Amino acid sequence: MVSQRANVLFATERSQFILHIDSSAQSAQNTKAVLQLLPMYYLLKTEPTVYSFEQLKHDRETIWDGVTNAAAVKHLREMHKGDKLVIYHTGDERRAVGTAQVLSVDASDPKIPLVKIKAGEAIENPAVLSDIKQNALFADSPLLRQGRLSVVPLTEAQFQALLSGEL
Repeated sequence: MVSQRANVLFATERSQFILHIDSSAQSAQNTKAVLQLLPMYYLLKTEPTVYSFEQLKHDRETIWDGVTNAAAVKHLREMHKGDKLVIYHTGDERRAVGTAQVLSVDASDPKIPLVKIKAGEAIENPAVLSDIKQNALFADSPLLRQGRLSVVPLTEAQFQALLSGEL
């Protein structure tokens, strides 16, 4: 008998999921559905004179703290292990400089979630804010609409565009 497989991608406010359905022709009782959490993407802003991407690379891991804006804190609470991050330098630089990944999230205190991140790689051709503003992918992004927001959700396409160096 031939097994039929289907993958269905769907999204919620917080996460994207992929639903794997594997049903064999033997019996409807053998149908399996597995829900797999896909990574989300975020941009974390930091003043390089306070804590730079170079310092994160040196430290290898850190707890991302100092966030007080309610919307930004909400985004930190929503993070999960494996989520992918872009580190963005504010101030005079205003550019996406590197990547990181979420290692763990402790949201037991909802006002001060503790998000442990691990440094990734430097972005070869950092995307500067003026180029980001010109790109239609970011037209509705909180990165441009809420300039002071320090934790910004990204789409996968936005994440890839920031890494590509082609903005």
